[in-house]
Amino acid sequence: MPSAAECDRLDPLAQFRLRFQLPENVIYLDGNSLGVLPVGLSAHMQSVVERQWGESLVRGWNDAGWIDLPARVAGKIARLVGATPDSVAVGDSTTINVFKVLSAALSLRPERRVILSDRSNFPTDLYVADGLSRLLGQGYELKLADADSMKEAIDENVAAVLLTEVDYRTGRRYDMADMTQHVHDQGALAIWDLAHSAGAFPVHLDAAGADFAVGCGYKYLNGGPGAPAFLYVAERHQAQVSPALSGWMGHQAPFEFAQTYAPAEGIGRMLVGTPPILSLSALDRALDAFDGVDMKLVREKSQQLCDRFIDEVEKRCPELELATPRDHASRGSQVSFRHPEGYAIMQALIANGVIGDFRAPDILRFGMTPLYLRHADIAAAAETLERVMRGKLWDQDVFRRRAKVT
Repeated sequence: MPSAAECDRLDPLAQFRLRFQLPENVIYLDGNSLGVLPVGLSAHMQSVVERQWGESLVRGWNDAGWIDLPARVAGKIARLVGATPDSVAVGDSTTINVFKVLSAALSLRPERRVILSDRSNFPTDLYVADGLSRLLGQGYELKLADADSMKEAIDENVAAVLLTEVDYRTGRRYDMADMTQHVHDQGALAIWDLAHSAGAFPVHLDAAGADFAVGCGYKYLNGGPGAPAFLYVAERHQAQVSPALSGWMGHQAPFEFAQTYAPAEGIGRMLVGTPPILSLSALDRALDAFDGVDMKLVREKSQQLCDRFIDEVEKRCPELELATPRDHASRGSQVSFRHPEGYAIMQALIANGVIGDFRAPDILRFGMTPLYLRHADIAAAAETLERVMRGKLWDQDVFRRRAKVT
C-alpha cells in the first residue's frame, strides 16, 4: 500500500477538503453520524434569518422562494442517489418518511400482509414497521430474517421488504440491484433506507429498480443536526400511491384550502406539513459541497481509507476484532471493530482527539468521509488508537460513565 503522504499528494479529491470547516487538532471519523459544517453555511444562515425572515417576514415564501425550497433540495439529492428530481421529496424525519413509504407500499399490495426486514436493521425502521402493522391490524405483521437468509424468507405473503443498504453497526452492504430483482421476482416491493449511503458513494435507485427509499440529511450530506430527510417513490408508482399521512402541502392546490383532500400530482403528494425553512436552507447550502464531485472517485477513496484503517489497526491493536467486511463490494463507507470495553475505548479516543462513536453492545464505529478526510488522518487515528489500547488509557471510570448520547 502506498504511503499516506503519497496518496494525499495524488488525491483528486484533495481540493474539496477546503469546503468544510474542520476544528483544529481533531480527526473526525464520525461523519456517518453527523457531518461537519460546510464553509459558508454559517453566513448563509445568518442571511436567511436576518434578511429573508427578519426583513421579508411572511413575504419570504414568495420573495425568497421558500415555497420552492423542498423541490430545489430534492433535485440536489436526486443526483446523488441516482434518481430523477421528480421522484424525490424532502421534508420530515427519516422515521416519518419510513412510515409514509411503507404505508404507501402496503397499499400497492393489499392482498399481502407481511413486512419483511433485516433482524439487524436500524431500530427505528423496525419500530415503525411494527407500529404500522399493529395500527392496520387485519393480520398485518412484521417478520425478521438474518441478512444471509433474506432471499429465502421472501414468499407469497410478503408485501414489502424494508432494508437498510449499509448496516449501521458493521458497515455490511447489500447488493441493491440484486436484492431488488429478487424481491420483484417474488412479487413484493423493495424499500431501501439510504441513511448510510447517500453522499457516501454512488447510489442508483432508478437503475436498480427500487420501489421506495428514504434517507437522512445530516450524515454524509452534512445538513446539520436533525436536518430534514428525503424519500423516493419510483415514477411508475406515483399515480397509484395514496399517502396515509395526507397533509395540506401534499394537496393538489394547498392554498385553495379545500375541506377534502385531493393528492397532488406525482411526488408532491408525499409532502405533508409546512416546510422547515431554516433547516432546509442549511441542507440546501450544505449540498453545494457536492458540486463538481465525481461520486465514483468518492467511492474509490472511501475504500482506500477503509483499507488503510483496517490494515493499520489490525497491526497495531490485535485485541480489536474487525466487524466490517473486507470485500469492497460488501461494505459501505465505515469501519467497525468490536471490543467488550468498546464504549470506554471510544471515550478515551475522543479525549485524545479522534472522534468516532459507539454502538451497543460492543461496536467502535469509524466513518470514512472522503471529501474532507486525508490518508494522513487515518494513519494518525490508528496511531492514537494504538496508544489508547497499549496504555489502557480507557481503563478509567470517567470513560465508562455513559452519556445520554453514545
